[in-house]
Amino acid sequence: MNTLTEIEAAIKNLPEDDARQLAAWLQAYLNDMWDEQIKADFMSGKLDKLIAKAEADIVANRIKDLDEVLNDD
Repeated sequence: MNTLTEIEAAIKNLPEDDARQLAAWLQAYLNDMWDEQIKADFMSGKLDKLIAKAEADIVANRIKDLDEVLNDD
């Protein structure tokens, strides 16, 4: 089973509980991949400009509470 099509076909044959366990595993795997990418971006300096801007915005009080942003109509 080496192709995406073969994997998809196998998943369709799984019992629902197994499919849900696979989905949970896949989400955890993707979360771990995301975390590793963020770590790599941070370590490489790729995020330095964004971090500097955020820090400058905090110092200049150009920030909003999260509740204010989420409830902004």
